[in-house]
Amino acid sequence: MVKEKVDFNILEQAPLMVVISGPSGVGKDSVLRALKKSDLPIYHVVTANTRAPRPDEKEGVDYFFVSHEAFEKMISADELIEYSRVYDDYKGVPKAQIRKAIESGKDVILRLDVQGAEKIKKLYKDAVLIFLIPANEEDWYQRLGGRWLSQEKDFETRITTVKDELIKARNFDYIVVNAQNQLQKTVTIIEAIIIAEHQKSKPRKISI
Repeated sequence: MVKEKVDFNILEQAPLMVVISGPSGVGKDSVLRALKKSDLPIYHVVTANTRAPRPDEKEGVDYFFVSHEAFEKMISADELIEYSRVYDDYKGVPKAQIRKAIESGKDVILRLDVQGAEKIKKLYKDAVLIFLIPANEEDWYQRLGGRWLSQEKDFETRITTVKDELIKARNFDYIVVNAQNQLQKTVTIIEAIIIAEHQKSKPRKISI
């Protein structure tokens, strides 16, 4: 009897676009750095902003740090996928970075504020949006304490902003707690999300 061939190769695994977002001070940068050290094939999209770099940040690795004038030229030249102005500074995603990321064949990882994440979802409906939250209010205050002491920012504005962002969290695909001193747990959960997304019977598909 001749056996008929059965093709089990039905799982499609297209590259994902994963957005790490959440309120200011929730630990997005730390989570991203840890994800970049994982074994998952990811391509980090470096975004541009006009604020001054922090001591542990590197140009072209964490962000592209540009002047307000240079950023406005990028806007005029239509070089950005999306951009916003938050606390008197511009933030945006260069088109060239997105193009390189998608062409790499790896999962695309972006770290954006909530406003930026919402804009990306409108442009790429299959993007995976992950909203990071602290374990509790006290945890959040401790994270931001040093930053508030060193910068002249409007405290009330920040409180109003984070309340609005928490309401918008329900529009994200996942909400992940990033508790103090439990970074690896957070990263493990996000890795599990990415792995599970690749097993979907109807995969998300991203195109330029």
